[in-house]
Amino acid sequence: MDDLSVLSDWRMWAVLAGVGGAIVFYCWEKFALELVSVVILCTALVFFELFGADDAPTAAALLAGFANPALLTIMALLVVGQGIFHTGALDGPTRTLLSMFDVRPKLTIVTLFALVFGVSAFINNTPVVVMFIPILGAVAARMGGSASVFMMPLSFVCIFAGMTTLIGSSTNLLVADSLLASTGETLGFFQPASMGVMLSVVGMIYIAFIMPKLLPEREESEDDKAGSPGKQYIAQIEVTAGHPLVGAKPVAGMFTELGDITVRMVQRNEDAFLPPFDSIELKQGDLIIIAATRKKLTELLSSRAEFVEGVLRSAGPADLPTRGERLALTEAVVSPGSRLIGRTVRQIGFRHAVGAIVLGVQRRSRMIRAKLGEIRLEAGDVLLLFGGADAMRRLRADRDVLLMDWATSDLPDIRKASIARAILGGVVLAASTGLLPIVAASLIGAAAMIGTGCLNVRQAARAFDLKLYLLIGSAFALGTAMEATGGATVLAMGVVHVFSPLGTTALVSALFFLVMVLTNVLSNNATAILFTPIAVTAANSVGADPTLFALTVLFAANTCFATPIGYQTNLLVMGPGKYRFADFFRAGAPLAVLIWLAYTVLVAISFTLA
Repeated sequence: MDDLSVLSDWRMWAVLAGVGGAIVFYCWEKFALELVSVVILCTALVFFELFGADDAPTAAALLAGFANPALLTIMALLVVGQGIFHTGALDGPTRTLLSMFDVRPKLTIVTLFALVFGVSAFINNTPVVVMFIPILGAVAARMGGSASVFMMPLSFVCIFAGMTTLIGSSTNLLVADSLLASTGETLGFFQPASMGVMLSVVGMIYIAFIMPKLLPEREESEDDKAGSPGKQYIAQIEVTAGHPLVGAKPVAGMFTELGDITVRMVQRNEDAFLPPFDSIELKQGDLIIIAATRKKLTELLSSRAEFVEGVLRSAGPADLPTRGERLALTEAVVSPGSRLIGRTVRQIGFRHAVGAIVLGVQRRSRMIRAKLGEIRLEAGDVLLLFGGADAMRRLRADRDVLLMDWATSDLPDIRKASIARAILGGVVLAASTGLLPIVAASLIGAAAMIGTGCLNVRQAARAFDLKLYLLIGSAFALGTAMEATGGATVLAMGVVHVFSPLGTTALVSALFFLVMVLTNVLSNNATAILFTPIAVTAANSVGADPTLFALTVLFAANTCFATPIGYQTNLLVMGPGKYRFADFFRAGAPLAVLIWLAYTVLVAISFTLA
């Protein structure tokens, strides 16, 4: 089909109009993205069934995107990332960095963002942002400032990191797959790294020195400040074999292994040791009665697997929660007239009745210094409960306590953290060395996360992003339709006709700018799929390297800084940072323009050197 016949084919114009309509509906957000994606697919299927010629794409070709290796890789990496998040595999390093803040605050902040960058280059950056939002929020609180200073930079640093490896962003995988389908050429695992790192350096300088002047500093509302600042719970830990507290000695009456948690009593057989603890050395079998806030208890249980085991065993003999089962903390109030009033924690048998254990008891009236199992409950006591997801559901039907669902939070099951880290390392190693195709490495990694108990099937299913799956599948269908009807060729020829007389650098720069604008109002994944074939066609028309043009689409599609809808991490930080739509445009649009100019200069320099 020559150029003139393409221009006279009404089907090509209809497909281009459909692409424009899809962009409008995606940006409008009046209808659910999933619904828009399904309607696009149905429209394409009906259109080519009714009006398709001999060369029209079949239904199998239009739906082939849903079985595309790049899409399967993205979904598998989401599961791997969920396993890392659920097991708290990266919690230890981040807590260590946070503890350094009081000593070297500036170095700690730089190190935190360097860690964010390094991790985001190899796993999906959505769980990375989720993981670091509370950490940077805590840093902002210690500085006495607003979280808005850190949240947008957090999202942007993750996006920059995604430019440096083939699996750093789902966009990169889609561009690589589209390039392979169009030319047979492949992108290497670290092929985007050199240009990606240089663009990241430019962006980091902007984030460090210019963005702070453009970001708002919104104070927390009174509701945000009014949490439960310091409710002290009485809890106990059993020192089991191999426990980190075996052999621990107090320093100035405090056990450094427990941080700043207060130890109320140490029970050893029939002997009770009260503070100050001058010469005691903890041994296996000791029961340690502590007073701590819920936050401190959560941090303790998230720090070492032995603490989780010790807490579970101190509650008495019973089956431990299955490794990989969702663990949660919640609060429940002993209701007036409850059958639990006057009974001890051990007598109520929560662990056998509903599968949850009483981790701590909080009572406002007086200090409690007794073993947890011997505390007699009173009306109004607040129980801190710990257990699996099934136990939390059963507690809703218990009339003796009032479960506070709003106070329920998940707890990472760090008993599998080392395995999750090993799986992630294996995926990265296999993919980066070429030992296995990326799709095979990621699928094996996802299966290993489930098979080893880092995740159960339900948790893995929750990691599956249906919205992203349908969006990418429908975008593949649009790309197939554009290629089949010649729409991609027409767009490429239009760009080439206007900018090719100015040279390859101008053509690349124009393509980057066009994709950069669209990626901030559309999806970066959809933009990558739609424009990679266009870029390859443009490169072939001027005799340029198609890989350079594909990389141009890759970097431009990741330049989604100007709107919160440009990328999912922008949406994640919008609430914690208390941003408005205009805040992203004010701070992000100059960054996007700066990256465009930097890329143009770097391409021009590379051509000059060549």
